Order: sequence, then structure tokens, then C-alpha cells
Amino acid sequence: MKVVKVGDAIAFKSEKMNKVSLFDTDRFFCDVYCLEPGQTQKVHAHEGSDKIYYILEGSARITIGAEEKEVHAGEMTMAPSGDEHGVVNHTSDKTTMLVFMAPKPQ
Repeated sequence: MKVVKVGDAIAFKSEKMNKVSLFDTDRFFCDVYCLEPGQTQKVHAHEGSDKIYYILEGSARITIGAEEKEVHAGEMTMAPSGDEHGVVNHTSDKTTMLVFMAPKPQ
């Protein structure tokens, strides 16, 4: 059985948002996203896959479809299949989040 200490997986990159894979199967993935201030995940969509964002530390401005909201540590949101979604760390602090997606895009 694989057990992951999430805090040990957190790693930032100065040039872009860092995605660290925690679990990855043919059907599912779970990553930790690490965003320095000002870093983004560009708005995009996945047909046939749902994505969950759970903020561990900090906060981020998350776009899902036509809505954009600030999401804080301890909060989560979901991007349903086909909805455009993206993330911006608009703060002066680092942001980390768990991201779950199923089924995994091919």
C-alpha cells in the first residue's frame, strides 16, 4: 500500500506552477499543485473528466465555466466535465492544493 505524506511532496518552481503526482492510475490521478505568487494554470477543459480542487494552504482565484471565485485553505470546488477551468495565485503568499481527476484524461 502506498502512503504519501503530502507535506513532503510540496515543491515549488520559480518559472511555473509545479504539479507533483501523488497517485496515478489508468482511471484517476491525484496531484499537489504548488503555485508561487502570480503563477497560474491556464483556463482549459477536459471532456469526460471531472476535477476537484482542494486548497491546502493559501488561496487562489479559480475559474469554472463563467464563474470566478476566491477559494481559501480548507475549501474545495469541482470543475465538471467539459467546463473550462483554471487557477491563479493572485496573492503574495504561496498556495498549495490537492487536485483529483477522474476518469483520467487520455
